[in-house]
Amino acid sequence: MRLLVLGGSHFAGRAVVEAALGRGWDVTVFNRGRQAPAPGARPLTGDRTAPGGLDALAAGEWDAVVDTWSGAPRAVGDAARRLRGRVDRYVYVSSCSVYEWAPPAGYTEDALLVRDAAADAAQTDYAHDKRGGELAVTEEFGEDASVLARSGLILGPYENIGRLPWWLTRTARGGPVLAPGPRDLPIQFVDVRDLAEWVLGAAEQRLSGPYNLMSPQGHATMGDLLEACADVTGNTAELRWTDPDTVLAAGIAPWTQLPVWVPPGSDLHDALHGADVSRAVAAGLRCRPVADTVAGTWAWLRSIGGSAPQRPDRPSVGLDPAVEAKVLQGTQA
Repeated sequence: MRLLVLGGSHFAGRAVVEAALGRGWDVTVFNRGRQAPAPGARPLTGDRTAPGGLDALAAGEWDAVVDTWSGAPRAVGDAARRLRGRVDRYVYVSSCSVYEWAPPAGYTEDALLVRDAAADAAQTDYAHDKRGGELAVTEEFGEDASVLARSGLILGPYENIGRLPWWLTRTARGGPVLAPGPRDLPIQFVDVRDLAEWVLGAAEQRLSGPYNLMSPQGHATMGDLLEACADVTGNTAELRWTDPDTVLAAGIAPWTQLPVWVPPGSDLHDALHGADVSRAVAAGLRCRPVADTVAGTWAWLRSIGGSAPQRPDRPSVGLDPAVEAKVLQGTQA
């Protein structure tokens, strides 16, 4: 297979490149050239947001292109137009954020989508940008040659959002850890390496259409995640499971200050951890155990000195130690 990856240096794009090279595919990466490509990948340099920035893609044919862009939809449309007729399949890594808020628990790919998104739009907000990107792909490639991988929470090595790295850093510090309950709260996520393998399989099988891409419901819980973090970082952390009402009463923001966690029974939990993923599973999605995701991320963090990269366009996550200590002290009173 001949694969073109637009980006390919960070997180999901990097995982796709490494997985494709591992399969022995012929891989080309197109990006600004600020980082060296993975060994074995052929680099093309350009800035898709600049005039003439796609000129490096003027020639060449590929079996598939993978695009993880999350900015202005018009940049996706420009790339798709340039590649139309020379690429068999366009795989766009989208997001479950494209569904109209808040989708009910068990929502499928047929759930209502955000309104007023446009393929030729400038950058606005994440949900509309991702939906606009989907529209840009299908307008240029048609629905039969487009794959829309609507990912949920992505974790794993190379994460540049900071969610799992924050929990690993926190448990590595040891001592009492505010663990938001309940322990058996179900969560959904996809390991970036499993996402990459599914994306390549979708291109290989010549799939088309939208797919919710994350682990099946019941795959993992908050307890599974945090206990794996405590275990892999040395078992010096004492997880203090805390009632959700206590966490919320302290003014702690779900998802951001306590990454991954959202309170049970809320619209937020249904939307972020309640998708029906049966279509992706039927098309080959296989999700590794949460302990493997945690261990792989910890090994990567240690290999780069323990400090994870942070995307400049995303806010930092995590809980201030003073706030954590105050809540923990209150639960002991």
